[in-house]
Amino acid sequence: MTVHDVEIGALQGGSAELAQYRGRALLVVNVASKCGLTPQYSALERLHEQYAERGFSVLGVPSNQFMGQEPGTAQEIAEFCSATYGVTFPLTEKTDVNGEARHALYSELVDTPDAEGHTGDIRWNFEKFLISGDGTVAARFSPQTAPDAPEVVAAIEKVLPA
Repeated sequence: MTVHDVEIGALQGGSAELAQYRGRALLVVNVASKCGLTPQYSALERLHEQYAERGFSVLGVPSNQFMGQEPGTAQEIAEFCSATYGVTFPLTEKTDVNGEARHALYSELVDTPDAEGHTGDIRWNFEKFLISGDGTVAARFSPQTAPDAPEVVAAIEKVLPA
């Protein structure tokens, strides 16, 4: 099983259809609207726009598990992301990323170590996972690592389709 085989709903209903990312690079990020790291939405959107034509997408996964920083409804989240940060990349339904109710998507992701060797539970909003075109996890980045940090950009460029 890979990330592409996981079922997860889209923010506005229906399926997020992760299978559509086969052969493409994907940056999966647990997001929140009321977090000190929320301005990372701007850099995520720039990455999404910059690399979309080269087979890359960002996928935002709203989660309210960190101090209730994503309390809104699907409509409120969508409006906030669009109006405040001009987000055009897809967002999933609000999801648990840790604990007994951890979504299967995150069960596929959390065993991957980041640069400091951290594996396991998501530590905070805006933890990032880079998925290669074959659905395997290519890299994990801490919440504080900016989406446009050199190491993230280099990793993205390394897994972009030929």
